[in-house]
Amino acid sequence: MNIKTKFYINGNWVNPVHPNEFEVINPSNEEVCATISLGTQADTDSTVKAARDAFIPWWKTSKEEKLKLLNTLLDIYIKRSDEMAKAISTEMGAPIDWATEQQSKSGEDHIRNFIKTYSEFNFEHYYNEEVGNYISYEPIGVCALITPWNWPINQIALKVIPALASGCTMILKPSEIAPLSGMLFAEMINEAGFPKGVFNLLNGDGAGVGTQLSSHPDIDMISFTGSTRAGKLITKNAADTIKKVCLELGGKGANIVFADADEKAIKRGVQRVFNNSGQSCNAPTRLLVEKSIYDKAVEQAIEVAKKTIVDVAEKKGRHIGPVVSKTQYNKIQNLIKKGIEEGATLCAGGLDRPDHLVKGYFVQPTVFSNVNNNMTIAKEEIFGPVVSIIPFSSEDEAIKISNETSYGLTNYIQTKDKEKAQRVAKQLRSGMVEINGENFADGSPFGGYKHSGNGREGGTWGLEEYLEVKSISGWK
Repeated sequence: MNIKTKFYINGNWVNPVHPNEFEVINPSNEEVCATISLGTQADTDSTVKAARDAFIPWWKTSKEEKLKLLNTLLDIYIKRSDEMAKAISTEMGAPIDWATEQQSKSGEDHIRNFIKTYSEFNFEHYYNEEVGNYISYEPIGVCALITPWNWPINQIALKVIPALASGCTMILKPSEIAPLSGMLFAEMINEAGFPKGVFNLLNGDGAGVGTQLSSHPDIDMISFTGSTRAGKLITKNAADTIKKVCLELGGKGANIVFADADEKAIKRGVQRVFNNSGQSCNAPTRLLVEKSIYDKAVEQAIEVAKKTIVDVAEKKGRHIGPVVSKTQYNKIQNLIKKGIEEGATLCAGGLDRPDHLVKGYFVQPTVFSNVNNNMTIAKEEIFGPVVSIIPFSSEDEAIKISNETSYGLTNYIQTKDKEKAQRVAKQLRSGMVEINGENFADGSPFGGYKHSGNGREGGTWGLEEYLEVKSISGWK
């Protein structure tokens, strides 16, 4: 078992002021895999001070020096990527192949893409040269970065790298449920040689360190990824100090499958939900299917569910692992039960773990048909491998059903009719729309509408989240 009770503050690994041990559970076997310490107000204050003291010198550090450090970090990350995959697999249950090829790889990709974005970004330019109006982009200051357990290093890289590049200093609070990847990343930062206080890591829970950071008067910005419930609390806590709040929250994406969709559309959509054991905010969990192909679609979804293997995270191969915690497991079980009680047809999966697994937080790949938007499973974010199939009769009805949600992160469209796809995409109230399984380009903005959040991560948009815009007259 790993003892990881120290925090990374001001360039050193330090003991907590008041030890407050917390056990990290391996969700595959329900055993303790590490012990960390949760921070207190005294730890928070010292961490914020370190970041505040380091801000001006880091802001004034040249772009060339920042790029050198970021490239060094990238090299270190690549060398230690297998360590990162193992940490993620252990702490949150991602199967080792998935952890290597998707989870850990996402961190490398984001570092690389932000280096390119940063190197090309123009921090100063004329708005109107004729009248001498000049624009300067400047770092917002000290940032608190609060990251989730479901895609841990993905979200760490999406926040830390643009914050570093912008000239901000920061405190990273990874999820206490999956802190090992964040602590490993802190080791990489230290190895790369970033100046003291620029990057700091403080473990803690939402009620403690999370609340302390969001209300702290010396924090200029909060960037949070997690539940909508927690996002609301953070926003309220930050209000008194008028700090910027960037939120990437939950989702309840609709996947609209028209009758003319390609033959792999259903399989592709259902697999997308089951990936990462359903623990992705942008998963297309509401499968909207045109009535003429509805029965066939249900059969195809059932087939995908039955062929999806569930097994322990350390096992190599193409399977899904456990969900992250007992709390999460119980939440999913209750929502599956709710779906049955409210009249949805359980077509595959269901309650309890798969028969061949006697322990661990494993959820059966589950498919519901005959679902409508009034049912709990169609309204609440389940965050597990559960698909709800909803019929529709017309294009307008599909759009209406898709938009009848408090969320607005990612929606999906499956059709061979390009004009219809474009027409529908423009009417969907979400920050992202994926058509026919086509991936988004590197550096595309990630974020949502409504209760899915208010910020954007990735590329130029992700960098600008950490910058203030200063307008200067009489420059010329």
